[in-house]
Amino acid sequence: MSHDHHHDHLHHDNELDPMTARVRALETILTRKGLIDPAAIDVIVDTYETKVGPRNGAAVVAKAWSEPDFAEWLKRDATAAIASLGFTGRQGEHMQAVFNTDETHNLVVCTLCSCYPWSVLGLPPVWYKAPPYRSRAVIDPRGVLEEFGLSLPKDKKIRVWDSTAELRYLVVPQRPAGTEGWSEERLAHLVTRDSMIGTGVAREAA
Repeated sequence: MSHDHHHDHLHHDNELDPMTARVRALETILTRKGLIDPAAIDVIVDTYETKVGPRNGAAVVAKAWSEPDFAEWLKRDATAAIASLGFTGRQGEHMQAVFNTDETHNLVVCTLCSCYPWSVLGLPPVWYKAPPYRSRAVIDPRGVLEEFGLSLPKDKKIRVWDSTAELRYLVVPQRPAGTEGWSEERLAHLVTRDSMIGTGVAREAA
C-alpha cells in the first residue's frame, strides 16, 4: 500500500461516524488475521439491504394492492398476514401495517435506537439510525420529507409512528395510477424501500 493511498484511506475513515469507524477498524483487524472475507460480508450486507428485505416488503404491498381481502387482513393483523407469505423472524415478529391515503401520509422512525422490520425491509439504512433523523422526524416530519425530495400538499396530514422492540411498522404506499390489471410481480417493482418507511412514495407507472 502506498503512503498516499494509506493517507486517503485514513482521511476517509475520519469522515465516518464513530460506530461505523469502529466497525471498519474491527473488520480490518479480522481480515488481516484471515478470520473473515470482506467480499463475503459485502454480499451478505447487500442481500439484506437491497434484495431479501425490500423485495419481501414489496411483495406484501403488491398483494395488498391486488387483493382487498388481504389488505383488510394486513390492516387487522399484519403479523399473521405477512407471516402467511413466509416473511417472519429477524426483528419482524410483531408488525403493524399503516396505509397511506389521500388525506394521510405515514412516516416510520425509531426514536430510541434503530428498531426495524428486517424480515420485510432488510437492514436499516444508515440514515434511519442517525440521531438527526430519529429526532427531527418527530419534530419536523414535513421538513424531513422535503429533504428526501418528497413535498406533500400542506393539507395532507403526516402521522409519525415510533417503532419499538415489541412493534415494528410497514407503510403501505398508495397504489400508483395507471396500474389497473397489473400482476403482483409487476406491481412489486414500483414499491421502494423508502416508500415502505414513508420517506418516499411508490414509483409511477411507466
